[in-house]
Amino acid sequence: MKAGDFRRRELIGLEVEIVQATCASYLEIRGKVVDETRNTFVIEHEGAEKVVPKECCEFLFREGSHAFKVSGKDIKFRPEDRIKKVR
Repeated sequence: MKAGDFRRRELIGLEVEIVQATCASYLEIRGKVVDETRNTFVIEHEGAEKVVPKECCEFLFREGSHAFKVSGKDIKFRPEDRIKKVR
């Protein structure tokens, strides 16, 4: 799967970690995406839900043996609109 195709898919339920962020406290967050809005992901991290802004972070999503690095700026759409807008 190409990175462009990956960005168009459903991200809820995938394992994710933040690999780059403007705020260092976000770098500690890793877990499963449990919800998504236009501007944020809700990530289940150590038994708690953390809200992480897309704009200032770079994410590493894992699916099986594959990993995809995605800038939050590239996927800053409502989940239902991302399919149409991401190229």
